Amino acid sequence: MNIDRLAAILKQAAKQEIVPRFRRLDEGMIQTKTGAFDLVTEADTNAERVITAAIRDHSPDILVIGEEAVAANPRLLDSSLEDRIVIYVDPVDGTANFAGGLPLFAVMAAVVQNGEPVAGVIYDPMGDDFLMAEKGCGTWQVFPDGRRIRMKYADPVPLAEMGGLASTAFFPLEQRRTILGNLAKVKMSANYRCAGHEYRFAAGGNVHFLAYGKLMPWDHVAGALMMREAGAHVAKFDGSPYRPGDLGGGLLVAPDQASWTDLRREVFAI
Repeated sequence: MNIDRLAAILKQAAKQEIVPRFRRLDEGMIQTKTGAFDLVTEADTNAERVITAAIRDHSPDILVIGEEAVAANPRLLDSSLEDRIVIYVDPVDGTANFAGGLPLFAVMAAVVQNGEPVAGVIYDPMGDDFLMAEKGCGTWQVFPDGRRIRMKYADPVPLAEMGGLASTAFFPLEQRRTILGNLAKVKMSANYRCAGHEYRFAAGGNVHFLAYGKLMPWDHVAGALMMREAGAHVAKFDGSPYRPGDLGGGLLVAPDQASWTDLRREVFAI
């Protein structure tokens, strides 16, 4: 599927199902899944339905795997990625932010062909612009008027000067204690509770590292591709490449391999 067509589908679903519900969620429109910060709203379910239907109408042979579909049928994650095109969809990334009225949420999709990520789109409904990447073509911010800016990841700096975004909630308790203590070695760390906006921020060179303990394909396949295309070094904590089928092993993004090694040794020593 053409990346511009996919972007248009995400935007239309956001305009139709997400934005009209922002700060207008009545009682009963928000449900808890696994915990207080794992929520689903009518916007999530309706947007995923619209996105999935539009993709299938355009390309019936594509397998669409959405976050909410997997919540209903976890076996979808066991689907083979070989000899087919798969599109992973996160209809509202940052649902807790969305439900709480914080305008830090995104709509994301990643295209995987024969097991390899080939394209990704992250749409910001509030800013009405996209982060887009195709394998080998760079990462671009695309505006409603058609303007495009090529993204470049941050240049290396010493560890003590690094700033980054670390999602520590899904690390085991003892690892989380270690990481939170070690983050004092860098200059700044934060967490937006929205991987989509964290990837967008990093793509523009605004932080030096990203770290995640939990890997779900709709959260990270598009973003990891974008970081690589923007010039970053991306790997799981054991140093191996991150692939769409990986559900564990964490993810660490840094300006280059030397910075990655320093962060892995000094901060994420787990």
